[in-house]
Amino acid sequence: MGRTSDAKERILTAAQSLIEQRGYSALGVAEICKAAGVPKGSFYYFFDSKEELALAVLDEHWAGQYAGWNRILRGDAPPLERLRQLFEETEAEQRAGQQSCGTVSGCLFGNLSLEMSNQTEAIRERLQQIFEAQVDMVEEVVAQAREGGEVTVADSREAARSVVAQLEGQVLFAKLYNNTQRLDALWANCLALLGAAAPGASHRAGASLV
Repeated sequence: MGRTSDAKERILTAAQSLIEQRGYSALGVAEICKAAGVPKGSFYYFFDSKEELALAVLDEHWAGQYAGWNRILRGDAPPLERLRQLFEETEAEQRAGQQSCGTVSGCLFGNLSLEMSNQTEAIRERLQQIFEAQVDMVEEVVAQAREGGEVTVADSREAARSVVAQLEGQVLFAKLYNNTQRLDALWANCLALLGAAAPGASHRAGASLV
C-alpha cells in the first residue's frame, strides 16, 4: 500500500526532473515510469495523458514557488528589499542546481513556454495563468514602493510585468550560457526599470541567503 500511495508523487518528481533536463517533447511515458520506478499502468491510473501530467507538474512546481514568493514578497521588509530578496533567492536556487547537476536548469515555466506555447493550448493557458499570478504578486510590492515614493513608475502593473520579464530573461541567459553570473545584473536592472535608487547600496545584490 505504501508503494502505491507515493506512486503519483514519484511520477511527478521524475517528470519534472526529466523535463528540466531534456524538455517535454522528447520524453515518453515509459521513460518517465522507469525513472519513477513505477509500472506503466500506474501512470495511466493517475494521468490520462502526458499532457495531463505536464499540467500537474506545472501546478506542483507553481505551488512550491508560490509559497516561496509569498513568504518573501508579502513579508515585513520594505518593498524594494523584498524584491531584492526574491532575486537573491532565485540566484541561489540556480547556483544550487548548477552545483548539483553541472548545468543551469533555468526556469521550468520559461523552458516550457519556449517549447510548448505554440503546440498545446492547455499548457499555454496554464503558463499564462502562472505568469499573471507572478505579476500580481510583484505588482503589490511595486504599488507599495510607489506609494512610499521609492519608485517613479507611472503604471505599477506594467512595471511589475517588466520586472517579471527581466527576471525570466536573465534566468534564460544564465541557462543559455550555463553561467549564473548572468544573474548578477538582476537587481541593478530592476532598480533601473522602476526608476529607483539602490537602498543599502553597499549591500551586494548577489549575496546568498543560505
